[in-house]
Amino acid sequence: MKAIGNVVHTVGTRLLVIRCDPAQLPRMYSEIVDRRMKAVGKVVDVFGNVAAPYAAVLCKAECRVAAGERLFVSR
Repeated sequence: MKAIGNVVHTVGTRLLVIRCDPAQLPRMYSEIVDRRMKAVGKVVDVFGNVAAPYAAVLCKAECRVAAGERLFVSR
């Protein structure tokens, strides 16, 4: 399990914006899980500055992830 970053904001009901660690960028369409290994969604976009990138995660259902929560890539 590899940490990708922390949730910054929720957009609507199904999209999360995550501040990523530049050294741990997730691959497109990789599965994202929370600390309890519960599936959250998939990465649909990586954007922003090279030194401080962000990722957009499309949730499977309504997002119930709090701002500041750490998310991980499932292998």
